This record gives sequence, C-alpha cells and structure tokens, in this order.
Amino acid sequence: MVRDPICGVPLTEEEAPFKAEVRGKTYYFDSEYCKHSFLEGERVAYFSMEIGISNEMKSYSGGLGVLAGDMIRSSADMRIPLVGITLVSRKGYLRQEITKDGKQIEYPDEWDPAEFMVELPHRVKVEIEGREVTVKAWMYDHASPTGGLVSILFLDTDIETNDAQDREITDKLYGGDQRYRLKQEIVLGIGGVRMLEASDFKISRYHMNEGHSALLTLELLRTNGLTPETVRDLCLFTTHTPVEAGHDKFSYQMVKEVMGEIVPLQNLKRNAGKDSLNMTRLALNLSKYVNGVAERHRQLSMELFPGHHISAISNGVHSYMWTCEHLRKLYNRHLPGWASEPSLLVRVECLPDDELWQAHKAAKNDLVDFILKETGVDMDPDILTLGHARRATGYKRATLLFSDLEKLRKVNADNRLQVVFAGKAHSRDGTGKEMIREIYEYADEVSDVMKIVYLQDYDMEVARKVTSGVDVWLNTPLPPLEASGTSGMKAAHNGVVNFSVLDGWWIEGCIEGVTGWSIGPPPNESAPVEAREKRELDDLYNKLAYVIGPTYYNRRNEWIELMKNSIGKIAYYFNSHRMMQRYGTEAYL
Repeated sequence: MVRDPICGVPLTEEEAPFKAEVRGKTYYFDSEYCKHSFLEGERVAYFSMEIGISNEMKSYSGGLGVLAGDMIRSSADMRIPLVGITLVSRKGYLRQEITKDGKQIEYPDEWDPAEFMVELPHRVKVEIEGREVTVKAWMYDHASPTGGLVSILFLDTDIETNDAQDREITDKLYGGDQRYRLKQEIVLGIGGVRMLEASDFKISRYHMNEGHSALLTLELLRTNGLTPETVRDLCLFTTHTPVEAGHDKFSYQMVKEVMGEIVPLQNLKRNAGKDSLNMTRLALNLSKYVNGVAERHRQLSMELFPGHHISAISNGVHSYMWTCEHLRKLYNRHLPGWASEPSLLVRVECLPDDELWQAHKAAKNDLVDFILKETGVDMDPDILTLGHARRATGYKRATLLFSDLEKLRKVNADNRLQVVFAGKAHSRDGTGKEMIREIYEYADEVSDVMKIVYLQDYDMEVARKVTSGVDVWLNTPLPPLEASGTSGMKAAHNGVVNFSVLDGWWIEGCIEGVTGWSIGPPPNESAPVEAREKRELDDLYNKLAYVIGPTYYNRRNEWIELMKNSIGKIAYYFNSHRMMQRYGTEAYL
C-alpha cells in the first residue's frame, strides 16, 4: 500500500492510475492533477544547517536541528509543499562518553547516508579558495501517515574528484574553525540553491532557518540581475539568537580568500555589514519576512537590529513525535484525532484522573528502567523527580540547583528529590564541559541523601524518555539568552510540569501555579544582578520546599490538575502544527 503524496489517498502500486519516476524514486498518484502538482508545483525551500529527522541519521546537534525536524514532520502531516536543504554531516556532531569523574570525551558520530536515502544523479559546483568543489545530494523522503511527503536534500562534498580537504567540508556538524564554517555555509547556501535547480524543484520561497544559509541570497542576487527587491520577495528568515555575539561573522579578507566575489564587494557590504560579513544582517536585509521564535525574542531582536520589522512565531514541537506511547494511547481513547489536530488537547478534562496518573507512572517506570540499564543507578519511581536535559553550555546554568547545598539538603529532607541530567557540550566549550564535571562532583557530595544521574550521549531517543518520565521539568537559563527553548514543550505534552526561569517561550507559557512555576523575576522587572540571582535562588528552593514538594506528595488531585493544565494550556498551543499554520499564512503564501 502506498499513498498519493499530494492528496494522501491510499493506493496499491499495481492499481494506481498514474505514476512518475523522478529523482531516482517512483511515486504513485490518484489523479493527473496530483501528478502534475507533485512534478510542477512550487515548494518552499527550507534551509537549515542541521535537521533532526531520525535518531539514526546523525545530522543534528540539538534544539535547532530537532525543531527543523519537527517543522518537516508537521509540513508533511499538513501537506505543506516544502523541501528541506541541509548538510549530510557524515561524522555527526559528537558521540559523548563521560568518565566516572565527569570528564566528557568526544568521538565522531559517523553514519552512512546510503543506508537511509537515495543519491541523486545531479552534481553542482561551488568555488572555494579558487577551486571548483563538486557537491552531490542525498534525498530522504519523510512520509506522514496522513499521506503527505516532504523531501530533504543532504548536501555532500565527499566525492573522489574533490581535493582531500574539500571532501571533508560536509563531514562534521559545527566542526573546525571559522574558515571551515564559512566553507560549509557556502556549500549550504550557494550549493543548496544550485542543487534545487539542478534537481528540477520549483521554488516559490527560500526560508533560512538561522543565518547559516544566508549566502543563498548572494546566489539569488547573482541570478536575478543583482536586484535586491526581487531577492527580498523570494526570501524569509527565522532568527534564533538573542545576542549580537551569537551571530556568525566573517572578515572580508577571509571571504575574499575563501569565496571570491560572487557579487561585487560593495553590494555585499551594503547588505551584510561594513566591517565584516554578518550572516544575520545579510539575511535580514534580503528577506521580506523576518521572525523571532518567541514574543520576547522578537522584542530583543528589534533592539539588536533597529529599523527592521520582525514578527514573532513562537516555536512548537511535533505532538505525536514527542508524546510517549502511554500518553498516546490515553489521548487516542479520549481525544481521537489529536495527533493530526493537536489543538484538541485543550479538551484535556476528558481524560480521567486515574488513567492520566497511571500513564505517567508507566512513563516514569520506563525512565527508571532505562537509567538502571545505562548507569546502574536504581532510582525510585515514587520519589519526586526533576529533569534538566539540554545542551551543556554556560548560560543554561545546569548547576544552579546546587548553589546552596545546605538548602538543597533541607528541601530533600522534607520532600525527597532525585534529579536526571543530560546534555552534550561542544568539543570547544570548556565552560560546558566543566559544568558537566561539577554536576558529577555535586552528585557525589549529596549521594548520601539524593540520587542524581547524568545520562551520557543525549539524543532524541534519550530526550523522549526523559521529557516523558520525570515529574518536573527544570529550566534555568540566564536571561535573556534563551531565544525560545522547546524541551519544556515536549515535557508538557506528557503531562510533566514546568519549573523555569522566565525566559524564551516560558514567558508566554507560564501561568503561575496553574501551568507550572516561575524562577526569578519577570523580564520587565528591572533589578540589579545580585538581586535577580537572590530572587532566583529563593524561588528555586522555596517553591521546591513549600509548593512543589508538598503538592506532589500530599495533594495528588492538585498535581493531576497541574498535569492537565500542562497538556490543555501548553501542549494544545506550543506545537509545530500551530507553528506551521502561522508560517503558512504569514510567510509562505
């Protein structure tokens, strides 16, 4: 049984009235109209340095790539005509091993694209350091159960005719130095546009997910008579970085050496910055539609880049992907249709309290069993369990919980706690690695009264277990550095309650004591650094001691109501179907 990729009608290969062989694959159609739409219809080209579409395909590092994967999933579910463009990243981001004393050791996370996708016959060339570098592409079709289909092109320079140094350009995600990164962004942006054309995709819009692909605008300038107005009509840009230092910048000397002059230098400086090539400015200046990924992030971006109109489309996660099997079954029984229409989760009162609690207990037992298998630590499923799993870097402040061990011990004495950590530090992020080591030290220091584990090699499968199996999702970023964040949204889909600093999406998602709890002052409340930090620690320990712990242990009905609010007031809205509806109506049409 196959499905028509346009209308979703189920067909048998033998009886399908129409078929087409294109890009090395055969597709089947219910009508001539659907066949024509598939072959000739225009698509939105979605460019992202990383796309996490499958746990086995190591083409992602964390939040940005997982979000991109969720956009692909929802686009396929909703049959939005999209095609994804990314790098193959044959050696992945990194495979993490943590020693007994908390030292992170990194290994390549290699995978073979030939096991998952077809190699396209087309080849394109880009100029790098005066050499012609050949680029090929692998195509992966993500098919939705609804019948929708989104193709993803994975660009690859590992070709025998290329120089040895050029064959490595698409090897490692976020690897190497600035020069290596610029080479990757040439392949992604310029090579991506050329590959789409060579592969006969008809493109109506070019969507840049963060600034890594912004060089595509230069290719569009080159092929459109250097007319900025035409390029702006074709491009849209989503920024994810709330601080100036986080945006990719390259000196014009390096640009000249590596890229040459695809457009006149004065043209480039006019759009990308006078002193250096700022990829965010380039994308901003050559996109008609620009958005941040949360309302607070939009405000910060407007301050960073005055004079630009920036909209806000708050991030969301793919509801079916991030809901564990136990909750899926529960929703299927009482909220039929929720997977294709996640807004139905607003009817959460249809869920019987005892069934919701039993589903959560089953997910928690799964996590406890997984932790025992992976670490040898036997956690207690009856103890209040906190989860903190995300990229290990300084501003995420994973060690904030351990700021006052005496207070933490007192909280635990009255209301038993256990904590699950996970997350990878970039190989060059010394602060992130040190933070992991410190967590191991703190865990050892309180091991006489609390169990704390750090799960190594965090990936999408581990994330699914942790976000569904803990009781409270703890998030402690340093404001305003969290543009959005999505892990708490995943937790909410599973009835897990958020306890977070008011930054990113949580500013919109938090109703104090209803959908979860805040840590520290709101963003509009001006306070000295010391006062803010004191307020954060007071909230962290006091709410655990006097609100969260007692509610969990002594007022089960109130806790289940909090779980329902997580589902019915957060998950129903912070999902990628709603997000893609916004992109479709505001940016793609």
